[in-house]
Amino acid sequence: MFYLVCFDIVDDRKRYKTVKILKDYGVRVQKSVFECRRLSEKGFLTMKSRIEEVVDEIEDSVRYYYICKECIGKFENSGFDDPPLVLNYTLI
Repeated sequence: MFYLVCFDIVDDRKRYKTVKILKDYGVRVQKSVFECRRLSEKGFLTMKSRIEEVVDEIEDSVRYYYICKECIGKFENSGFDDPPLVLNYTLI
């Protein structure tokens, strides 16, 4: 499965920890956006649990978007950027 993870975290220390966690599971494509490809359900739940230990539920926001194989190919972009890395790989 392909997941797009976006976050808005107020505290610098918590934001750094969250980025460090997300780098274990995906690729940073913008400052607060990660693409996590070929991630199993168990891997996703582990990642989400680790992030929830760091973020503040009142001040911070993390969004997880599940993107299916058919939809990921419908990528559009304005400005300089590469297509989602998953387009070069087969989704599980």
